Amino acid sequence: FIKADISDFETVKEIFIKYKIHKVIHFAAESHVDRSIKDPFSFAKTNVMGTLSLLQAAKEVWNNDYSNKLFYHISTDEVYGALNRDEQLFTEITKYDPNSPYAASKASSDHFVRAFSKTYGMPIVISNCSNNYGPNQFPEKLIPLFITNIIKNKPLPVYGKGENIRDWLYVEDHAKAIDTIFHNCKLNETYNIGGFNEWKNIDLVKLIIKITDRILGRKEGSSEKLIIFVKDRKGHDFRYAIDAAKLKNELGWKPSLDFEEGLEKTVQ
Repeated sequence: FIKADISDFETVKEIFIKYKIHKVIHFAAESHVDRSIKDPFSFAKTNVMGTLSLLQAAKEVWNNDYSNKLFYHISTDEVYGALNRDEQLFTEITKYDPNSPYAASKASSDHFVRAFSKTYGMPIVISNCSNNYGPNQFPEKLIPLFITNIIKNKPLPVYGKGENIRDWLYVEDHAKAIDTIFHNCKLNETYNIGGFNEWKNIDLVKLIIKITDRILGRKEGSSEKLIIFVKDRKGHDFRYAIDAAKLKNELGWKPSLDFEEGLEKTVQ
């Protein structure tokens, strides 16, 4: 472990040289849409320039010798934009249509990764995942924030009417998918990673309440009184939904947990 800023090119390059890095799995990103709306500069710095810093360090250190090399870039389904209720799922060939500064920064980083493959011949792979959840997630995200607020009897702010739909992926299933792709992918491909698990936000919130109330020994559903509906987020994408059939059919990955089981582990 080295604590450093991926946007610090010279430090990144020194790490590549010192540790003879030959394969990269690039997770590091700013990832919260609300913060990207308030501060797009930090998202461009980390997600665009930070990714470019890693790519350029790899290119310079690997020096056109790409045997046994790989740059694996972790991205998001938000680069594809939004779906209506009845539209087909996002696939690996869905055109990019980002709607938030966060999504735009990740779309840009994806383009840089592909450009380094096309221009310099760097072996790359990209995966685009749906919303992650699981134990120990940073509490700005919906699920850990709402669990924390239920415990503390604080309000549960739901955007609009809670009709927005998201596909949820348990963090350990995502990690297993990344491991599978890292070891078995076709080079220069994209793989979508989804949970096959779409939920309306309001239904998700009520399920979190049900599980958390039970574990706390409260009357089931008693925390529903904490729900408040707030002004919708600017540019709030209505629905994300991933088609992970390519990953399932080509590499044999599929989610291992059903949603209620994963949510129970997360609340615990």
